[in-house]
Amino acid sequence: MQAQISFPARYDAIVVGARVAGAATAMLLARAGVRVLVVDRARLGDDALSTHALMRGAVLQLHRWGLLPALEAAGTPPIRSATFHYAEEEIQVAIKPRDGIDALYAPRRTVLDPLLVRAAAAAGAHVVHGVSAVGLVRDARGRVSGAVLADGDGSLTRVEAPIVIGADGIRSPIARMTGAPVERAGRSATAVIYGHLVGLALDGYHWYYRPGVGAGAIPTNDGRTCLFVALPPARFLHELRGGIEPLYRRVLAEADPELARAVAHARLDAKLRSFPGTPGFLRRAWGPGWALVGDAGYFKDPLTAHGITDALRDAELLARAAVTGTDAALAAYQAVRDEVSLGLFEVTERIASFAWDLDQAKRDHQLIARHMAGEAEMLLALDRDPIEAASRAAGAGAMSA
Repeated sequence: MQAQISFPARYDAIVVGARVAGAATAMLLARAGVRVLVVDRARLGDDALSTHALMRGAVLQLHRWGLLPALEAAGTPPIRSATFHYAEEEIQVAIKPRDGIDALYAPRRTVLDPLLVRAAAAAGAHVVHGVSAVGLVRDARGRVSGAVLADGDGSLTRVEAPIVIGADGIRSPIARMTGAPVERAGRSATAVIYGHLVGLALDGYHWYYRPGVGAGAIPTNDGRTCLFVALPPARFLHELRGGIEPLYRRVLAEADPELARAVAHARLDAKLRSFPGTPGFLRRAWGPGWALVGDAGYFKDPLTAHGITDALRDAELLARAAVTGTDAALAAYQAVRDEVSLGLFEVTERIASFAWDLDQAKRDHQLIARHMAGEAEMLLALDRDPIEAASRAAGAGAMSA
C-alpha cells in the first residue's frame, strides 16, 4: 500500500501534469524563484502517445534553456534534413545551422519527459508522481486559490496557491473544472497508427503524402525509427476490424511502396499504437486564478508533428505571465498564444482533411515553413518584447501566405 503523501499547505503555483508542457512550465517558474508544486497521476518515465519530432522552435527552446547537451547525451540522433515525398516526387530540405542549433531531434517521450522533470526539480520545483488533482479550491469571490489532490490510496490534501495551471492533456480535468470553453474548434482529424522499428535505415525526417493517406519516418533513440501512417478516421474504424497491423501495412504501401518494402525487412520492437483522431481546438487559456498550457489549452492534429513544439513555446509564454502574476499578463499570454497559433492551426486543418491534391499539399507545407520561421523569430525576441515580437512574426506569416 502506498504511503500517504504530504505537502506544504501553500505554494506560489500548482502545475497539474508533468509531461512536456507542465514540466517545462514548472522549470521556468522555479528558475524565476516561484515556489511551485507539480503533480502527475502517472509514473515518471511512462511513455505517451507521440511521434516525437521536434521542430526548430522546440530545439531552439531546449538550447536556450541549456538542455540540449542532456538530450544529446541520451543518444538522441541529430536530424539534419527533412525529405517530403509527394507520390514519386522528393523534395529534400537541409536543416541549416542557425541561432546556435545545427540539427533537429526526435527524442522518445521516455527520454524527453524525465529530462524536463529533472530540470524542473533541479531548479527547485517540488515534483510528485502518482497524485491527481480532483478538485479546485475557490475563495469567497469564486477565484481559484488552490487544488484538492488525491494520492494513490485516495487520501485527499488541500493545497493553496494563487494560480493552478492545467497541463493535463486533451481531456484536461482542470479545463473541465474551470469550465474553460473551446473558443476555436477544428473540423478535421486524422487517425494515426505508429510503431518503432529496428533496422530501418533512413537519414533525417521523411514525410510521405498521397491522396487520402500520409506517413512519417522519424529517427529516435536506441536506433529506432518511429514510423506512423495517417488516414481518415472513418476508414480507420471501418478497416480496423481486420486487424491493426494489416491496416498499418496496407496504408504504408499506399503512402510509399518503396518504404513499405524496406519496412518488410525491419522489425517492430513493440506492439503498434493508435490514435483514432479528434478535431483540434483552442480553449480559453486563463481565468481568475487558473491557466491552461499544452494540449489542455491547444491541440491540433498530429499530422504536422508540431505538438511538442507548441507545448514548449507556450510553456515559456505562460511562465513569463505567471511570474508577472496579474490577470492582464495572463490575458496577454492567451493573446500571444492565439496569434502565433492560428496560422498553423488553419493549415493543419486543411492537411488533416485530406481534401487536397499534391500541389495543394506542397503549397501548404511551404506555408507551414513560413509560419515556423515566424515562430522561431518570436522565440528569439522573447527577452525583448514578447507581445510585439509575436505580432510581427504572425503578421509576417500572414503576409507571406
